[in-house]
Amino acid sequence: MSVRFDCSDPVQRAEGLREAAAAVRRGELVVLPTDTVYGLGADAFAPQAVARLLAAKGRGRNMPSPVLVGSPDDLDRLVDDLPERARELVAALWPGGLTVVARHKPSVTWDLGDTGGTVAVRMPDHPVAVDLLTATGPLAVSSANLTGRPSPQDCDAAQGMLGDAVAVYLDGGPTPAAVPSSIVDVTGATPVLVRAGAVSAARLREIAPELREG
Repeated sequence: MSVRFDCSDPVQRAEGLREAAAAVRRGELVVLPTDTVYGLGADAFAPQAVARLLAAKGRGRNMPSPVLVGSPDDLDRLVDDLPERARELVAALWPGGLTVVARHKPSVTWDLGDTGGTVAVRMPDHPVAVDLLTATGPLAVSSANLTGRPSPQDCDAAQGMLGDAVAVYLDGGPTPAAVPSSIVDVTGATPVLVRAGAVSAARLREIAPELREG
């Protein structure tokens, strides 16, 4: 049975964050607002929880889950040899609609799907999301929709698709953007724009003029 909390109410927000963090620790799924669309989250370091996330979406291991973090400092704990240009992108655009794909540390033990040793990481610009991530640590988070359906901009749409597969819904009202994050692969010598989204290619090139489009 799912529970839902109205995060516009300070009392419900505090209770919802506590319940969501507890659900994550139990290996259950939560839905949270972000600055792009609503996300479906699970403990990034609990393989069964991540498998539950992929199953709830109807998504295969060939489409691994990204990871959200609550602080730029978390990036260095997760990835190896981050290029200086990637650091410049993160410094300029986090928190916000930029996801970077980097090689994760061999010491990081998780199973996000078939990643080939990489991880897609973002810090969202939403207070509810950041507060939850501060309480839980990094979360595997994908858009809170069934695969092939539109990404939800409100909690009603997410709950209508995912129902009781989710333990806790954090309702933060409509999200400010209808588009997903932009994804930049920084695993090679030159940054590659994998997916255009919330951050325009023009804005990315202000920071990384050599950016290529993949």
